[in-house]
Amino acid sequence: MIIDKIFTSGILIIAFYLIFYIGKKVHDLIHHSYDLNDELVEKDNPALALSVAGYYAGLVFSLGGTIVGQSNGLIADLIDMTIYGTVAIILINLSWFVCDRLILRHFHVIDELIRDQNQGTGAVSCGVSIASGLIIYGAVSGEGGSVWTAIIFWSIGQAMLILAGWIYNIMIPYSLHGEIERDNVAAGVSFAGALIAMGIVVGLSAEGDFDSWSDDLPRFIYISMIGLCLLPIVRFLTDKILFPTRSISDEIANQEVPNVGVAYIEAFSYIAAAFIIYWTI
Repeated sequence: MIIDKIFTSGILIIAFYLIFYIGKKVHDLIHHSYDLNDELVEKDNPALALSVAGYYAGLVFSLGGTIVGQSNGLIADLIDMTIYGTVAIILINLSWFVCDRLILRHFHVIDELIRDQNQGTGAVSCGVSIASGLIIYGAVSGEGGSVWTAIIFWSIGQAMLILAGWIYNIMIPYSLHGEIERDNVAAGVSFAGALIAMGIVVGLSAEGDFDSWSDDLPRFIYISMIGLCLLPIVRFLTDKILFPTRSISDEIANQEVPNVGVAYIEAFSYIAAAFIIYWTI
């Protein structure tokens, strides 16, 4: 029994890495305008490294949704991993274009990553990929759904990320796009934390078996909306409790050298709140 389990796990791990490698090659093919190895090794591009690391992390989460849960037998598991792994690769690459065209719509992400080596943009791109990976994880995990179920949950999740970006822009007193475009890493890190938090709330709310749209969709929307509504509350509490003598906005956007350390704490506060929401609702 133990030997059979080890053998099955080994086969699934190999299949996971094969699909992950395909996901990497798809990413390289889509972004053929630059040479990844040249940018990372020769040009030491930290912005692109952040973006690509986020993509890889999101891809791992996405593919993880294909193997969690009860096994239906090795052959059936491999078929499911192949089908939903392919869907996951397509969806997470589409998520990157959502970031480029809608979330960071005021400038071209590739130009910021390659030409300017803008780490603020890299942080946001990283955050979008991780958030999208978590959403895809929830969409493809469990029993009872289909490819179309996963695509619909992903689509709603992307809409929630766009809404989160819109709300975030309203609740901060500085121009997010303006700060990121001037290479403000702190602004990018803070925003990335908010996006990842939204991905956690949306993704984990979709996790598990699919029963019916009438049962699952209202709960999915309800929890996602709670996550959206709590974004400004979490930022207010972080400002007043963790930094009672300072303003987060001043530390991030209103001084000569933006305070990246404060941005990390703000990003953490969003992510921590996301887990608290999931555990309590």
